[in-house]
Formats: sequence, C-alpha cells, structure tokens
Amino acid sequence: MTDIMHKILFPVNEEMEKYNQTFDSYLLTDNPLLDHILKDMSKFKGKGMRPLITILSAKLFGEVKEVTYHLAAAYELFHNATLIHDDIIDESDMRRGRPSVYSLFGSRISVLVGDYVLTNALISSITTERIDLMEEVFRAARWLVDGELFQLYNISVDEISEKNYYNIIKKKTAVLFSSCAKSGAMTTTDNPQDIKNMEDFGMLVGKCFQIKDDIFDYIAGDEIGKPRGNDMIEGKLTLPVIHALLSTNNDEMIKIAKQVKAGEASRGDIDKLVKFTLDNHGIDYSYQMMDQYANQAHNILNEYSDSPVKTALNHYIDYVVCRDH
Repeated sequence: MTDIMHKILFPVNEEMEKYNQTFDSYLLTDNPLLDHILKDMSKFKGKGMRPLITILSAKLFGEVKEVTYHLAAAYELFHNATLIHDDIIDESDMRRGRPSVYSLFGSRISVLVGDYVLTNALISSITTERIDLMEEVFRAARWLVDGELFQLYNISVDEISEKNYYNIIKKKTAVLFSSCAKSGAMTTTDNPQDIKNMEDFGMLVGKCFQIKDDIFDYIAGDEIGKPRGNDMIEGKLTLPVIHALLSTNNDEMIKIAKQVKAGEASRGDIDKLVKFTLDNHGIDYSYQMMDQYANQAHNILNEYSDSPVKTALNHYIDYVVCRDH
C-alpha cells in the first residue's frame, strides 16, 4: 500500500509539502500544555486523505493556489477536532495506534483541545476570504453533527435498515470527502459541471471509505487496532450484518441484533452475530457495494483527459478500496 500512496502523491508532492506547512501553522501556540498536545497531533496526523483529495481535485483543473492550502487545512483541522471529541464520547483509549488525548489528559482537557482545534478550522476557512468556500466547510460540519445524532437515534430504535445505514455514512463520512473534492475544484475552476462531478466523486469515495472501515470490524486484529465486533459493542449495526439479517430474516439473530442496539448483548452474543454475518455473505455483499461505488467514481474521472493528476485520483480510489487498515 505504500507504493500506491507514492503514486497518489507523485503529482502533488510539492503542494502537499506546502499544505503541511499551512496546517502546522495553525497548531502554533505559546501554551505549554496545548503545544505538547498539538505537536503530537502534527507528528502523527495520519495519511491526510481529506486534504489530499482537496488538493488533487484542485490540481485536476489548474494550479493549486494559496486559498486551496487554507481550505485543505480547514477540513483537516475540523476532522481532527471531531476525532478528539469522538474519543471522549466513545471513551476511546487509542487513536491511530497511539493513546488518545482523552486517555492521556481526561475529558476536561480533551473537550477544550477539540474546541481549540475546531476554532482554528474556522479561522483557516475564513482566511480563504471566500464566502462560498466557508459555506462548504460549515455545511459539511453541520452534516457531520447531524449524522452523529442520527446514528444515536438509530441505535435507540428497533428498526434495522440499509436506508438508515446509508443516511448515517453519507452524513458522518461521505459528505466531508464530497465537500473536500467539490470545494477543492472551486479554487481552480468555475465550471459548474466540473464542480458537480467532483462533488459526486467525493461522495462515492467517502461511501467506499466508510464501508471499508465497517468491513474491518469483522476482520479486525492488531493491525487495525480494535477488537472484532467493536462497532457492535458500541451498539452499531453496519452494512455487513444488516445485509445478513435482512437477507435471511433469522429470528434468533435479529433478536441478538436488537440486544446489541439496546446495549444488552454479551461478548458471546456479539461473537455469534459476527460469525453469522461472515457465514451469510455480509462481507461479500459489502465488497460488492463498495466496488459499485468505486466503479462509478472511476467513470466520473473517465470524462477527463489523461494526466498525472487523473491517474493519481484513480489510484486514490484504489487505495480507499484496497487499504488494509
């Protein structure tokens, strides 16, 4: 997977270096405690999939501009703020294979650090000096909070539905990818069709990203960094198990699934439901759906002339689908 990431980065290595400098500039502070936490965030910031799609989308249509870097930083800062807050809500001890801010400093400091990073995301978006780009960032933020709340609602009701699942992953994950790709294009083109294409492209890639994350929950191990069935421990039913349940209509398993949503399932119940999902093609179906979205994303890129950036975006799709963690 390292090789494919190099292929994605190849046409934007310079731009990603400039982006990283911009991102890090928003983490500077004279507060010793905050400085310690933010330096760690900068050092272990992950693959940067969201700023990467922002910059690639921009470069597909022209030269990346200063405004693009601040926009990409806004999305990544916002994403990091949500991760800090998510770890508090989920009481998660680990983040990206390392102790979370929550586990190291507790909820009080973590809330404030998350708020600080979120505030810098707003400042970064304002630095673009473009109302249309600010609106895109704020709209994505609103959708994500909406998705988190809808997920909590969905856990609280008996209904088991693919429709609800797709509503959640659209709002929680795919909208952010979509907004990154769309607004990245907006920094280098004013062609409405190109902007719409990248909005749709990001939405499709974002759905693939979340479905792959959900597949990991059934094959999890040390490399992925969470126990198998972790989503069920949190009361979440994702696409693999939803398909297995709806395609078999197994009363015993549906009963266990409702116990999962109610927070009443034992570890043994969860293991049984995971095995049921694997035995009844839940993973196969999820891969089929992910591949369908990936093919649609590739088809959008087929509308454009061959270029190193187009090749990188095609590799980006492949990375999202084929990654192993």
